[in-house]
Amino acid sequence: MSLFSDQRNLSWNPPDTSSRIGITLETYILEGMLGFPAATGAFTSLLNQIGLAAKLVTSKVRRAGLANVLGYTGQTNVQGEIVQKLDEVANETLLSVLGRRGHCAAVVSEELGEMRILSTDPRAKYVVVVDPLDGSSNIDVNISIGTIFGVLRKGDGKLGADPSDFLRPGRDLVAAGYVLYGSSTLLVLTTGLGGVHGFTYDPTVGEFFLSHENIRIPERGATFSINEGHSARWPEAVRRWNAWIKEERKEEGRPYGARYVGSLVADAHRTLLKGGIFAYPADRGGQGKLRLLYEANPFAFLFEAAGGKASTGSDRILDLVPKSLHERVPLILGSPRDVDDFEQFLRGER
Repeated sequence: MSLFSDQRNLSWNPPDTSSRIGITLETYILEGMLGFPAATGAFTSLLNQIGLAAKLVTSKVRRAGLANVLGYTGQTNVQGEIVQKLDEVANETLLSVLGRRGHCAAVVSEELGEMRILSTDPRAKYVVVVDPLDGSSNIDVNISIGTIFGVLRKGDGKLGADPSDFLRPGRDLVAAGYVLYGSSTLLVLTTGLGGVHGFTYDPTVGEFFLSHENIRIPERGATFSINEGHSARWPEAVRRWNAWIKEERKEEGRPYGARYVGSLVADAHRTLLKGGIFAYPADRGGQGKLRLLYEANPFAFLFEAAGGKASTGSDRILDLVPKSLHERVPLILGSPRDVDDFEQFLRGER
């Protein structure tokens, strides 16, 4: 057999050129790779402004111990929570950046009692919901914290925005994501249609680069994340689920491992990548803890785009119609089969 015939019989696979790993966040947005069907200059600019705000906040977080922004301000916010200095810094940074180009009409933030008008220009087509710095109690002990955001279209033909632009179900979001300030800074973003993608910040060049393309959550995981210190407040159904998930049943993949950081961004990020379930259930009085507009809805939108589920334990998060800007709800996030198990316990089927 000739050398030529040997080579001709060898199988050859062309290199995979479909992966975009390594391109910048700005390029990813500008080239329409997020799957947004009618991306406008205003929309792409707004997303890039959020990316810029993330860079500025991460610089503050990295220098927090040296820049006198650790500790409390001595004030409480509209939620009745003690305000950290870094909470204020992150909030003001986001408001400043989002108001710079006139594409964002208004913002609802965890740190503001009312919505903040940023532009009355009718060309400002979007409004933003944001938790500027999630996990504030972890700031001073150097545990991962984050920023959560969501983008909605403003009602057409209006000068400025009003609360009705925000009091809409989460399924109306056009983009959502979070920034995790951990061992590295990671921005995770979705428009719901083009998948969920993660971008890691490289401080040496000042850019976010695509590092996690098309994130998909596993159908079932092996960890659960819940604050068991609150177990005395749980309904009986949640206690039964909690006992069940820790039972020794190797043939069924149990017990699950317990993982809980106490920062929604950190716990949800791990759940998104590894699978499993994050649960902040209602207490026995039926009250939830997490805010619907700027915590539950952005994560529900993102998890569903990645193939997961988000529920109150009985209802789909994205179908809830908010009644107020700071409304609280229970939140169950995770792999679809794990969330299904939780819901079955709440329905009394187990």
